Amino acid sequence: MSTTDSLTASPSSSVEDQDQKIAAEKESFKVVKVLVWDLDNTVWDGTLLEGGAGDLRPGVKEGLEILDEKGVLHSIASKNQSEPALEKLQELGIDHFFLYPQIHWGSKAGSVQRIAEAINIGLDTVAFIDDQAFERDEVRHSHQEVRTFDADQVSELAGLEDFQPRFITDESSQRRAMYQADIRRKEVEEDYTGPQEDFLADLDMKFVLGAAKLEDLKRAEELTMRTNQLNTTGYTYSYDELAELRESEEHLLLIASLDDRYGTYGKIGLALVEKEPEVWNVKLLLMSCRVMSRGVGTIMLNHLMALANEAGVKLRAEFRHNGRNRMMLVTYKMVAGFQEIETRDDGILILENDLSRIQPFPEYVEVVLDD
Repeated sequence: MSTTDSLTASPSSSVEDQDQKIAAEKESFKVVKVLVWDLDNTVWDGTLLEGGAGDLRPGVKEGLEILDEKGVLHSIASKNQSEPALEKLQELGIDHFFLYPQIHWGSKAGSVQRIAEAINIGLDTVAFIDDQAFERDEVRHSHQEVRTFDADQVSELAGLEDFQPRFITDESSQRRAMYQADIRRKEVEEDYTGPQEDFLADLDMKFVLGAAKLEDLKRAEELTMRTNQLNTTGYTYSYDELAELRESEEHLLLIASLDDRYGTYGKIGLALVEKEPEVWNVKLLLMSCRVMSRGVGTIMLNHLMALANEAGVKLRAEFRHNGRNRMMLVTYKMVAGFQEIETRDDGILILENDLSRIQPFPEYVEVVLDD
């Protein structure tokens, strides 16, 4: 039995059933990716428009800093006037922590929705903190999956299970800066009037792809846990499983990073291939949603096609719908030329590529194959 098969083998005892149930429960638990803050009497003492906004409330700055280091992003949903509120945040020295702040008189549930859409994450990875029970209830009523906290809990948040990623990686501590760089990219892109490929070329992108190293595995596990939309199967792998797969001669584990003139995106792609004598099977192919619009999504796939062609084997790929990843099926079938050949009893689609049409890497990005 191969390593991948052993990860999905059927349990044979009640003890294993229980272990599988516990593992499934852990897998279904989503760590918070974004904490959305109210302002008045939550971030600071008092009410801004009544002239009573004072100092930061106890534990706020420490909470912002600790969660930021863990890779938790911060935003704002506040019923306030935007300009005075932003000036107050700047005065308090914490304005740089917040992405896509929603400061207006509209619904906070609507603000939370817009923040999740702007950052491109599911609402089940969003938390909201507010001193008003009414506001928490309104958010929870509209978005049952959003976790809500009272402002009095601010000093506890960093220690709660909801905010504990399994690993803190280089990408974790840089996550906010990466999103801020992406905001700058989007602003430039919106003002750009030329062809899309010219804009992409102006980014000076560098895509590095190679076999995963031991120091990459924490981030690799994080990618399998965090990425939903651009994930072909949704399989998740622990650090130990990835370490075993990396050493296996029957598997190929590739990881990709991306940089451009605005900074690094970090490690943004992962591929796992199960190699048999006559057929290679792509068990997992994923990309970070942050590079969705950068035209680099097919680089890993075309590289796998070239490697399979060089090895003289067939290339197949598994795909499992998760409700959000249709784009990856479109990539397989419409962009890369894979054909559906089978639907397994478990709902997994099996696709195959005849390797007759392998696309070159895009001219607007420098691709470095790190062997």
